[in-house]
Amino acid sequence: MGLLQNDNKVHDYMNSQPEINEKMRAILIDWLIKVHNKFELSKETLYITINIVDRFLASETVSRRELQCVGMSAMLIASKYKDIWPPEVNDFVQISDHAYEHKHVLVMEKRILGRLKWNLTVPTPFVFLTRFIKASVTSPEITNVEYFYAELGMMHYGIIKFSSSMVATAAVYDACATMNKSPVWHETLEVHTGFSEILRYKF
Repeated sequence: MGLLQNDNKVHDYMNSQPEINEKMRAILIDWLIKVHNKFELSKETLYITINIVDRFLASETVSRRELQCVGMSAMLIASKYKDIWPPEVNDFVQISDHAYEHKHVLVMEKRILGRLKWNLTVPTPFVFLTRFIKASVTSPEITNVEYFYAELGMMHYGIIKFSSSMVATAAVYDACATMNKSPVWHETLEVHTGFSEILRYKF
């Protein structure tokens, strides 16, 4: 899993994107989270969507006009991959207030898949979150906060420099600390996360 994380880690790409910036990416991710909730897609679909967006932007220049279409097509791909009943192309066209036509979404979908060489099986933070949450043995309330922090973190561009396991670990630690769980960190979590020094930091 560690090797897969390194192989699929996204490099800093914003300097190679002349028309988009970190703020625009954050706005896109925030919108995608809302669309994800609207369509009631699986949790993993959201993480795969964002991973697809970042990997594509790291490998190909995108215009400002195309950015939302990249997000829509990425979620279309991810939902086909993970959900039993994924939304249709027209669903995305409608939810974007017809900013793009049916053909634009399909062309972008093909463009993304070609660029990523159809590699959709990647270790996103969700893969680690599910394991770490079980190890933390927390309440449903804390679990909700753990997922919330993970989603919040993904909106921030700077997070891409950290491994998926680190992002998941930080979300679990921060949620437990916020909700005053005692102890915040314990040996079982150290074994599962591989982070024993985490208590030195404040996320």
